[in-house]
Amino acid sequence: MYKNIKNIDKIVFGNGSFSQLESILKPHRVENNKYFVFIVDDFFDGKELANQLPAYEEDMVFFIDASHDEPKTGQIDHLRDEILDLKGTPSGIVGIGGGSIMDIAKALSVMVNNPGSATKYQGLNLVKNPGIYHVGIPTISGTGAECSTTAVLTGPEKKLGIKCEWTPFNQLILDPELTLTVPKNQWFYTGMDTYIHCIESASGRLYNTFAKAYGDQSIELCKDVFLRENSGQSLENSEKLMVASLFGGLSLSYSEVGVCHALSYGLSYVLGTRHGLANCIAFNVLEDYYPDAVGDFKKMVIKHGIDLPKNMSKDWTDEQVTRMAEISYALSHMWDHAIGEDWKEKVTLDMIKDLFYRM
Repeated sequence: MYKNIKNIDKIVFGNGSFSQLESILKPHRVENNKYFVFIVDDFFDGKELANQLPAYEEDMVFFIDASHDEPKTGQIDHLRDEILDLKGTPSGIVGIGGGSIMDIAKALSVMVNNPGSATKYQGLNLVKNPGIYHVGIPTISGTGAECSTTAVLTGPEKKLGIKCEWTPFNQLILDPELTLTVPKNQWFYTGMDTYIHCIESASGRLYNTFAKAYGDQSIELCKDVFLRENSGQSLENSEKLMVASLFGGLSLSYSEVGVCHALSYGLSYVLGTRHGLANCIAFNVLEDYYPDAVGDFKKMVIKHGIDLPKNMSKDWTDEQVTRMAEISYALSHMWDHAIGEDWKEKVTLDMIKDLFYRM
């Protein structure tokens, strides 16, 4: 299968590179209604980073609580309508935060030029009108959302991304210093997202040399950060994990995720579990699919003293588990990659429910 990939136009990398933002935005301020929208994780509200934003008087700044819920289609619709009603089409969107903020910024950049609800555009190449200029500045590493072609959203009926040639960022600023304040558990759960991306990418039928080149290096960087002698949170490891996240996302651009992500989508949709944590909960019971990688994962959990939730399923109803399994089963592209074209002959709802009951 061939893919003609549209990805990031420009990347700035390095400690302190956040200082380049104003000069990067300036040439684009003449576009549309000549103002920028900043979408910022509210963790930074009142902190030094917020004071360093190069926001002009005409700009709009939204501090978004991304600590609980993942982005929803209704949230995107509301933000889009508020922005357009107040000031018309902006020159661009700047997202500063974790994976959820990256997805909000990508979705908004498309939705300001496309009518109706974001639910209409959940899927591949459903967007008709080009999006606007947008900049991604991740403050946590692992999601790969900074380079993904997808803006993942949860709608009334499904969790599925807007994916088209206009969703990837036009500009990234990768400043490892911005990730140093991440709490340990969140650092681990989100970092594991990129590790799991690459393990799943390498374990399915779509894997090829392009995906391998990025994925192998990302896995090695993750092992440096989480498993080897000098593992842990440090500026050097922040640099490594930021690059691992980027490479993991690029690996996926020519491959696909697998069983773990299918299950994590079910957890996130039904229980609202954050994506990184949901991946870790699911991956922990997938020895049958990824034995060596799950073994290393469990060593990482112990090494960093991560209190990973267990025995969760004892509190779930059968209705909840069935719904999780249905959501997971519907992600056919993931099962196709992980199991093969004949996956429907090998995977049943009862098998998926059994995996959930192991959690």
